[in-house]
Amino acid sequence: MRYSETHKEETRRKVLKAAATAVRAKGPDGVGVAEIMAHAGLTHGGFYAHFPNKEALVAAAITEAFDQSGRRFARLTEGMSGPEALSAFVDIYVTREHRDHPERGCPIAALSSELPRQSAAVRAAYERGVLNLIGRVARWLPDERKAHAASLVAEMAGSVVVSRAISDPEAAERLLADARRNLKLRMGIPQ
Repeated sequence: MRYSETHKEETRRKVLKAAATAVRAKGPDGVGVAEIMAHAGLTHGGFYAHFPNKEALVAAAITEAFDQSGRRFARLTEGMSGPEALSAFVDIYVTREHRDHPERGCPIAALSSELPRQSAAVRAAYERGVLNLIGRVARWLPDERKAHAASLVAEMAGSVVVSRAISDPEAAERLLADARRNLKLRMGIPQ
């Protein structure tokens, strides 16, 4: 059977998409290559045609996860002013949906506690994603508040992470609502 010229790249994208979901859902150490390949509809044997080892896959999966989130947030905030985009971003990020579905969410909220135990290559991919997100948030802020971008990202991610650990759904929802309100208040965004 003859494959198209783009077959290898399409297959790699399929593996990365499956890996990005799996790594966010279970963490880098919670998934195996065979499981990821099966989720991509492929056999374990094809893995080495795309990646030299699991570490390279995890690093690429983290990059893909950040890219997926970035594309989603770009679509949702397209054409908005800075304050409108930041408000929409907070409303999308600090939510029950994000809390309940880490496999589709931001890698910061899904993986931060696991990254210190990962290799330098994996941490570097994560760090690039974090810095890109902080840069995106900074672009939405007025000049006098750009320095707040990192703490805003940390507070949003922290709110989602803590809400995941709270067993009372009403208390978790209150935490998220309070975080949304306080983030916007701190940045002077109308409620």
